Amino acid sequence: MKKLIGVLVLLLVALPLLWTERDIFSAQAAEVKNPPRSLSSESAALEAKRQQLAQKEAALAAKEAALNQLSAKLDARVAELNAAKKGIEESLTAKKKQDDERYKKMIKIYKGLKPEEAGNLLNKLDEKMVIQMLNQMDQKTAVKLIPFINQPRVLEWTRLNLAGQ
Repeated sequence: MKKLIGVLVLLLVALPLLWTERDIFSAQAAEVKNPPRSLSSESAALEAKRQQLAQKEAALAAKEAALNQLSAKLDARVAELNAAKKGIEESLTAKKKQDDERYKKMIKIYKGLKPEEAGNLLNKLDEKMVIQMLNQMDQKTAVKLIPFINQPRVLEWTRLNLAGQ
């Protein structure tokens, strides 16, 4: 009988404890099934933030692709412009060479004339042409012609040569 009484006392003491633990386990199970509102709202906020970041990332990728495309177009345009510049420079060099050849031929003709006749003819030409011709003449020929060329032209030619132009 003592054993039976001991078991009954144990049941009386243990039963309320077991009942309390059952309530605690049921509450925990309910929390797992229905998380508190703060976790649910945080999860929704995190999902919204993730979607925003994904949208921004997609927009940035599109902008980067557009920028890369524009960069490629600009590179192609720069290459075109450089090719055009090279062509223009070659054309200018060829024209300058042609002009120099024509000036040299004219200088030979003027060298064959008497200094007075050459000076009179040079005075009738454009000042830039005269200066260009004087620049291409050898020193000996220029010395012979200077007394017969208008003095303002000779002075301008002197100023330009001293200035290094």
